[in-house]
Amino acid sequence: MITPARAAASYQRARDLPRLLPLWPHEIDTASIAEHARLLARMRRALRMERQRGIAGHWTYDLARHAQLLCAYRAETAAYGRRLKPGL
Repeated sequence: MITPARAAASYQRARDLPRLLPLWPHEIDTASIAEHARLLARMRRALRMERQRGIAGHWTYDLARHAQLLCAYRAETAAYGRRLKPGL
Protein backbone atom coordinates (compact mmCIF):
# COMPACT_ATOMS: atom_id res chain seq x y z
CA MET A 1 0.00 0.00 0.00
CA ILE A 2 1.27 3.45 -0.88
CA THR A 3 1.14 5.93 1.98
CA PRO A 4 0.22 9.59 1.35
CA ALA A 5 3.75 10.70 2.29
CA ARG A 6 5.28 8.27 -0.19
CA ALA A 7 2.86 9.33 -2.91
CA ALA A 8 3.66 13.00 -2.31
CA ALA A 9 7.38 12.24 -2.46
CA SER A 10 6.96 10.58 -5.87
CA TYR A 11 4.95 13.52 -7.26
CA GLN A 12 6.49 15.27 -10.26
CA ARG A 13 4.64 18.30 -11.53
CA ALA A 14 5.68 18.03 -15.19
CA ARG A 15 4.69 14.36 -15.32
CA ASP A 16 1.57 14.27 -13.14
CA LEU A 17 -0.30 17.56 -13.60
CA PRO A 18 -1.02 17.23 -17.35
CA ARG A 19 -2.72 13.89 -16.61
CA LEU A 20 -4.98 15.48 -14.01
CA LEU A 21 -5.79 18.96 -15.34
CA PRO A 22 -6.08 20.46 -18.81
CA LEU A 23 -3.05 22.76 -18.66
CA TRP A 24 -0.77 24.34 -21.23
CA PRO A 25 2.96 23.76 -20.74
CA HIS A 26 3.53 27.38 -19.73
CA GLU A 27 0.87 27.02 -17.02
CA ILE A 28 2.74 24.12 -15.43
CA ASP A 29 5.92 26.16 -14.93
CA THR A 30 5.02 28.70 -12.26
CA ALA A 31 7.66 31.42 -12.25
CA SER A 32 5.92 33.68 -9.74
CA ILE A 33 4.07 33.18 -6.50
CA ALA A 34 0.90 34.59 -8.10
CA GLU A 35 1.02 31.96 -10.86
CA HIS A 36 1.50 29.25 -8.23
CA ALA A 37 -1.53 30.59 -6.34
CA ARG A 38 -3.60 30.47 -9.56
CA LEU A 39 -2.50 26.88 -10.14
CA LEU A 40 -3.58 25.97 -6.59
CA ALA A 41 -6.95 27.65 -7.20
CA ARG A 42 -7.47 25.53 -10.34
CA MET A 43 -6.55 22.42 -8.41
CA ARG A 44 -8.99 23.31 -5.61
CA ARG A 45 -11.73 23.79 -8.20
CA ALA A 46 -10.96 20.43 -9.82
CA LEU A 47 -10.97 18.72 -6.41
CA ARG A 48 -14.30 20.32 -5.53
CA MET A 49 -15.87 19.16 -8.79
CA GLU A 50 -14.47 15.64 -8.40
CA ARG A 51 -15.79 15.49 -4.83
CA GLN A 52 -19.23 16.64 -5.99
CA ARG A 53 -19.29 13.93 -8.68
CA GLY A 54 -18.45 11.33 -6.04
CA ILE A 55 -21.12 12.52 -3.61
CA ALA A 56 -23.71 12.57 -6.38
CA GLY A 57 -22.76 9.06 -7.49
CA HIS A 58 -22.12 10.30 -11.02
CA TRP A 59 -20.86 7.68 -13.45
CA THR A 60 -17.82 9.79 -14.41
CA TYR A 61 -16.45 9.86 -10.86
CA ASP A 62 -13.02 8.26 -10.64
CA LEU A 63 -11.67 7.43 -7.20
CA ALA A 64 -8.12 7.03 -8.52
CA ARG A 65 -8.22 10.48 -10.16
CA HIS A 66 -9.61 11.98 -6.96
CA ALA A 67 -6.79 10.44 -4.91
CA GLN A 68 -4.15 11.60 -7.41
CA LEU A 69 -5.60 15.11 -7.43
CA LEU A 70 -5.53 15.23 -3.65
CA CYS A 71 -1.93 14.00 -3.55
CA ALA A 72 -0.87 16.57 -6.16
CA TYR A 73 -2.73 19.33 -4.32
CA ARG A 74 -1.01 18.49 -1.04
CA ALA A 75 2.41 18.44 -2.71
CA GLU A 76 1.75 21.76 -4.46
CA THR A 77 0.46 23.33 -1.24
CA ALA A 78 3.64 22.26 0.54
CA ALA A 79 5.78 23.66 -2.30
CA TYR A 80 3.82 26.92 -2.17
CA GLY A 81 4.40 27.17 1.57
CA ARG A 82 8.13 26.62 1.08
CA ARG A 83 8.14 29.34 -1.56
CA LEU A 84 6.47 31.81 0.79
CA LYS A 85 8.90 31.06 3.62
CA PRO A 86 12.21 30.13 1.98
CA GLY A 87 14.20 30.30 5.22
CA LEU A 88 12.24 27.54 6.95
